[in-house]
Amino acid sequence: MKAKCAQALRRLALPTGALLLAGCTAFSPDGGFAPVQQAARDRLGKELVLARSEADLDTIDKRVAELLAQPLSADAAVQIALLNNRGLQASFQQLGLTEAEVVQSGRLPNPAFVFGRKTRGDEVELEYFLAFNIARLIALPLINEVEARRFEQVKGATVLAMLGLAADTRKAWIAAVAADESVRYMRQVLEAAEASAELARRMAAVGNFNALQRAREQSFQADAALNVARAVNAQRATRERLTRLMGLWGQQAKFTLPERLPALPDEPTDQPNIERTAMAKRLDVQGAKLAAEQTAKNLNLTKTTRFVNLLELGLSRKTFNEGPSERGWEIAIELPIFDWGDARIAQAEAIYMQSLHRAAETAVNARSEVREAYGGYRAAYEIARQYRDQIVPLRQQIAEQNLLRYNGMLIGVFELLADARVQITSVNSAIEALRDFWIAQADLEMAMVGKPGAPIAIAGAAAPAAAADGGPGH
Repeated sequence: MKAKCAQALRRLALPTGALLLAGCTAFSPDGGFAPVQQAARDRLGKELVLARSEADLDTIDKRVAELLAQPLSADAAVQIALLNNRGLQASFQQLGLTEAEVVQSGRLPNPAFVFGRKTRGDEVELEYFLAFNIARLIALPLINEVEARRFEQVKGATVLAMLGLAADTRKAWIAAVAADESVRYMRQVLEAAEASAELARRMAAVGNFNALQRAREQSFQADAALNVARAVNAQRATRERLTRLMGLWGQQAKFTLPERLPALPDEPTDQPNIERTAMAKRLDVQGAKLAAEQTAKNLNLTKTTRFVNLLELGLSRKTFNEGPSERGWEIAIELPIFDWGDARIAQAEAIYMQSLHRAAETAVNARSEVREAYGGYRAAYEIARQYRDQIVPLRQQIAEQNLLRYNGMLIGVFELLADARVQITSVNSAIEALRDFWIAQADLEMAMVGKPGAPIAIAGAAAPAAAADGGPGH
C-alpha cells in the first residue's frame, strides 16, 4: 500500500511527499473484530466467530448442534446466541464498514486533471492543468485521527451490543425454565381442584353437599384451569423469545431445557464500592468521555481550517500550434472577506459544551442505574431466601400436620385438598421469586458494563478504579 502511494507521489513530484506518505492508511487483518472477540473471552468466557463465508457458517452450525445435543444450560444458550444471532453478526459487519471509512479518510486526495482545446481562427490552443487539494492534505492527519477515534467508538458499541445480547439471552433462559416449572406446578393445582370438584359433584348428587359448597369447589377448578392456560401461554412466549435470541429455527427450536433453575446462593454478593467499580468499568461512561475529547479535537480542527476552506495547488501547461508553450503553477485560495468562520467556531464550541454535559449526565445516570440494579438484586435475594427458608418449609409442615389430622379423621378431604392447593401455589411463588433473583443478577451484571445505545469505548474498560473519586464524571 505504501509503495503504491510513494509511486504516485513520485509521479506527481510534489515536495510534500513525506507528509502524504504518512496519510496512506491500510486495512487491519481482522477488520476491528479482535477487540470484540477478546471482550467476549475476558468478560463472558465465550467465543465469537465472524461469519464471512460458508465455511464460517458451517463451523457455527456444528458448534450449535453440539450445544443443543444436551439439555440447554444458561451458558450454552449464551454461547449459541453469540455465535448464531444474525443481528449480532450484522453489527460485526458495521466494524468493516467503519474501518473502510477510516481508511478512506486517510487516503490521499486525488488530483484533478483538466484538458482544454480552444480555437481562435486558424490558431489552436491546448491547455493541460493538474490541480491538487492542498487544504485536504493539510487537514489529512487531523481528519484521520477523528475517524480513528470514531472507529474505537464503534468497536465499543459492538462490544456493548454483544454483552447486551448475552444478558438478554441469560434472562430469557431463566424465564423459560421458570415458566416450565410453573406449568408443572399449576397442573398439579388443577389436578387437586378437579379432584375436589368431582368429589363435590358426587356428594351433591347424594344430598351431602349443598349448591353453595359445590359451586365453591367448581370455582376453584375454573380458576386453576385459567391459571394453567396463562402459564402455558407464558411458557410458549418465553421459549420463543429464547429461540429468537439464539437465532434458532426448524428442528433446532426443539431444544430441551433443564427441569429447574439453579439453587439460590447461600449469600448474596456484597459490593460496598459498587459505584466506584462501575465508574471504572462502564463502557458508556468511558465512551462519553471519549466523545467529549473527540469534540474538542474537532474544535481544534475547525479553528485550524477556518481561513483555509479552499486551497489548491495547480501545475499548468499550455501549448499553441504557433509559438512556444507556456508552463507555470497556480494557487487558489478562498479569501475570508465575507465569512471569517466565526459561526463555525461558535457552533463547534456549543457542540463541545453539549458533549461535556452529556458526559456528566451519563456518569450521573450510570451511578443511579447501578445503585438501582444492586438494590433490586439484594431485594430479590431476600424475597427468594424468605420463600426458601420460611414460607415453603412452613407450608410443608402445615401439609404434613393436616395429613395427620386427616388420617385421624379430624378434618375432611376437602380441607386436605384445599391445603394442597395452597402449598403448591406457594412453591410456584418460590419459583417466581428465584427467577426474579437470577434476572436481577443478570441486570446487575449488565448495569456494571453499560447501557446499550450510548457512545462507548473499549479502552476505558480497564481504567483504574481511582478514576471514580472525583465528581459525577470521574
